[in-house]
Amino acid sequence: MNYTGIIIGASVFLMIGLFHPIVIKAEYYFGVKCWPVFAILGAATLIGSLLVENVIVSVLLGAFAFSSFWSILELFEQKKRVERGWFPKNPKKK
Repeated sequence: MNYTGIIIGASVFLMIGLFHPIVIKAEYYFGVKCWPVFAILGAATLIGSLLVENVIVSVLLGAFAFSSFWSILELFEQKKRVERGWFPKNPKKK
């Protein structure tokens, strides 16, 4: 049996699930000004994906890279959700 698809699918599922609260916390504590961190992380893992020979690791690095890139968009969307009152605003942040 080939478990590659299941390993990749489960890992990507967990990755996406982890990025959701990370984006919420990042916006809460740092605001949207932390978007370059996601961009650098995405670029680094994208390059890593190109350099790794193991298919599973390469795919997971690629998925992580694009999850990081998608998080940039979600960071700005999270800001809008906070402005609408759907999520709490950090009282210590200007």
